[in-house]
Amino acid sequence: MFTGIVKGCASVREIERRQGLYSLLLDFPTGFDEGLEIGASVAVDGCCLTVTRHGSGWAAFDVMQESLARTTLIDARVSDHFNVERAARDGAEIGGHPLSGHIDCTATIVNIATPENNKVITLELPAEWARYVFAKGYIAVNGCSLTVSDMDRAQHRFSVWFIPETLRATTFDAKSVGQSVNIEIERSTQVTVDTIRGYLEERLGPLLPRLEALLGGNAGSLEQQLAALPPGHTTPEQKS
Repeated sequence: MFTGIVKGCASVREIERRQGLYSLLLDFPTGFDEGLEIGASVAVDGCCLTVTRHGSGWAAFDVMQESLARTTLIDARVSDHFNVERAARDGAEIGGHPLSGHIDCTATIVNIATPENNKVITLELPAEWARYVFAKGYIAVNGCSLTVSDMDRAQHRFSVWFIPETLRATTFDAKSVGQSVNIEIERSTQVTVDTIRGYLEERLGPLLPRLEALLGGNAGSLEQQLAALPPGHTTPEQKS
């Protein structure tokens, strides 16, 4: 498990590309690899990878086909930089939110704004994943735990803000429009949304698309409204 608090940036020293498998050799920031062992997990731009070889200040990782197909690591080049985080230890403070390191999809940067002492990046998600993103909710972008500032559900776009310290510790200050990033959605949100959608589809069946259309085509709006019900509220089927 990871917390989404990026501990620094690693650079790609070597890449060995084989059919369905890449091997990446990364150079770490000073002190990052203290106590690192073969078999340990490291989040590399949010993707959980296993150490296969290591030495002083560096480690190698194998990236299998499934991870290559789902993440930006397939486009890795020598000298690229990645956000890195060691696996969380028992009793460690969770400053972000719990992450598995299993990437769900990639998103594309569609806009970057730079208000004074801040940076705002807007990203566009695949439609099927946008239903799990809500304003003020958590999301992991390239392994960094961030809060969604706003969500444009019609365009499947959301925005996140960065303070100077986050920009200093991560690769986000070097990002540009058109680049892709790895996304891990917040698991409890996914479970809630899928549970509610399953319930609604079971109860409403063919009426569900019409009801969503009446609500403005806002995919996920039904789930959002039900999730916001006050504690103790029951649906008619839940009452005895």
